[in-house]
Amino acid sequence: MRGSNLAEENSPLNSGRPEPQKMTGAQIFVRCLEEQGVDTIFGYPGGAVIDIYHQLAKSDIRHILVRHEQGAVHAADGFARASGGVGVCLVTSGPGATNTVTGIASAYMDSVPVVVFTGQVPTALIGNDAFQEVDIVGITRPCTKHNYLVTSVNELARVIREAFYLARSGRPGPVLVDLPKDVMSRTAVYDGPAEVKPRSYQPTYKPNMKQLIRVVELIKRSRRPLILAGGGVILSGASQELREFALRISAPVTTTLMGLGAFPASQDRLWLGMLGMHGTYRANMATGACDLLIAIGARFDDRVTGRTDSFAKQANIIHIDIDPTSIRKNVPVTVPVVGDCKISLKLLNELMEKEGLCWTLSDREEWLSQIEEWKATNPLAYEQGDRIKPQYVIETLYRLTEGKAIVTTEVGQNQMWAAQYYHFEEPNSFITSGGLGCMGFGFPAAIGAQLARPDRLVVDIAGDGSIQMNIQELATAVQYKLPVKVVILNNGYLGMVRQWQELFYDKCYSATCMEHAPDFVKLAEAYGAVGLRATRPEEVRQVLSEGLQTAGPVIMDFAVEPEENVYPMVPAGASITEMLLV
Repeated sequence: MRGSNLAEENSPLNSGRPEPQKMTGAQIFVRCLEEQGVDTIFGYPGGAVIDIYHQLAKSDIRHILVRHEQGAVHAADGFARASGGVGVCLVTSGPGATNTVTGIASAYMDSVPVVVFTGQVPTALIGNDAFQEVDIVGITRPCTKHNYLVTSVNELARVIREAFYLARSGRPGPVLVDLPKDVMSRTAVYDGPAEVKPRSYQPTYKPNMKQLIRVVELIKRSRRPLILAGGGVILSGASQELREFALRISAPVTTTLMGLGAFPASQDRLWLGMLGMHGTYRANMATGACDLLIAIGARFDDRVTGRTDSFAKQANIIHIDIDPTSIRKNVPVTVPVVGDCKISLKLLNELMEKEGLCWTLSDREEWLSQIEEWKATNPLAYEQGDRIKPQYVIETLYRLTEGKAIVTTEVGQNQMWAAQYYHFEEPNSFITSGGLGCMGFGFPAAIGAQLARPDRLVVDIAGDGSIQMNIQELATAVQYKLPVKVVILNNGYLGMVRQWQELFYDKCYSATCMEHAPDFVKLAEAYGAVGLRATRPEEVRQVLSEGLQTAGPVIMDFAVEPEENVYPMVPAGASITEMLLV
């Protein structure tokens, strides 16, 4: 909003328009959130944002009081992924702002649309080391899609609208808006909703048709095609188009960790499971043997590719992504396609339909039979003995929920077992910190997902180490009566690091044994939640059934095999076809 609007409003030419509204910055802030359709905001108050909180109390926007600012960003992240919209959080200046950085970095790595509002000291004090002053714009510049310091109330509405536009458009991501206290108390004329399209930011949504024709030509020549779907398929809402594409060319599908749910696991002959360091044997071997790899909305992270000089060496590689900087960044590409995943797949399907191109499963019989042989040779497997195996807990959870839960995870072994043994049928049903690998993510993300989808069962699969990173958010779940269920795979270790120490560091378990941990059942009860525990395999089903059927938040603590490892595993520096299998 420009200062010249004040003069324009007093012009005789505008005499027929409604009388302009003069509002404080805090009032404009709330009005702009309402314009953007925001109905839920996660936050923690403080002096720098007290004017905003005064106005929020008068609005219909639901404010969720978290117990730590990191939890606010993770909750907004989970809300965004489960709803398909933009997550919003509000914190105060100084430590409130710096506590958001981990959550912002996680959202940035996973391309999640989140708008973070931080309080700031008055503009006259910026740069003077004032109380609770920090340069949050400078700190977050490397891990935000864009950020702003608002220095004039006349700019506030434009900046907020721009922030939401940038967060949700193109390759989504977090945007931070820093709000000095005096800007929130000053007044300006509010013009009402306005379209925002920054001239310097024009994402390419529609791909070049010549490139799509090249894609079709490569598909025609391929005998062993493989589709790799990433989180971009889910973010663009392209799961249905992906399914149609895979069935049209009868190509097997694997996904990254972030892509789980993009393709239904029930498509048995075509679904290979996850690719990468802890991917399935058949997915990793297929990547090494395919002659055409069609990557859609994936960024070829190192955990997916292993050694890049040996990744998919027999294949032509097609890479479809809305972010041109992701293409050719990590692996060479035969045909780059810059465009939105949904639009690109839709056009590809239409192009092949127009040409009458379609391949049946029998056309790919030799390729699919080879994949089935790999699956039979080294399937995901474990042996359930006297101690509870974590894989058994997750398989039982999957059966009891019929695969219909929204699953969030912490990070580590619990995350990988969830990815391997819970089978996802639809997008936005698996929510995890993929790129940053942030311990403490899953529980607040589950709170955000539950608020976004009150009709769904939400389960956080956690480890005994990671759950303690943000366990204080149990108070948030209890206060707002959120029926989030937490499944703790309690092995008494920081499990993934311990696994590496066992395999590569002579079993020197340096600082990974959790020698003292809380009684999670009593801790749940102390917060006003329900706590349950299983110590023997025969108790697993009963505890899960009771926990899932109990109203309100529940923590279920499973004493699992302490030194169970996640397999398959690709060692650091190895090709993804060089797996440890036992």
